[in-house]
Amino acid sequence: MDKVLSHLNAQGEANMVDVTEKAVTQRQATARGSISMSSETLQMIGQGEHKKGDVFAVARIAGIQAAKKCSDLIPLCHPLMLTKVQVDFELDYDNQCVHVTSLCKLAGQTGVEMEALTAVSVACLTLFDMCKAVDPAMTINGIQVETKSGGKTGHWER
Repeated sequence: MDKVLSHLNAQGEANMVDVTEKAVTQRQATARGSISMSSETLQMIGQGEHKKGDVFAVARIAGIQAAKKCSDLIPLCHPLMLTKVQVDFELDYDNQCVHVTSLCKLAGQTGVEMEALTAVSVACLTLFDMCKAVDPAMTINGIQVETKSGGKTGHWER
């Protein structure tokens, strides 16, 4: 199957995709990533003992705000009227990391994968920012789309 880069016009120039004629459908996407850290840092934030306060509340709000601002950050993304953005955290003590997941939903003419990826990315970056003074060796890993649904391609799952 030949894939076409939809953000290039016939002359090979950057181009915002015209979604005018696309059907409005219920669309959603989930994304996931993780941030690895020392066991001491994970324990500290897991027990709410970080001197900066609830790092998860701040990272959740940052991720939600980032999804809403995705078109301001990624040049050819359409501004979307998101109806749901959710950012969740799972502490994984065995692997010394926090798994970050996001869910984005809307009824629209284009998908929400970029918004879900942006939410996870910025939530991870916010966790890094809030904890870097105590653990500068943290790493952000594996940011990827997990699922998408809606539109003409329907459901896709990793």
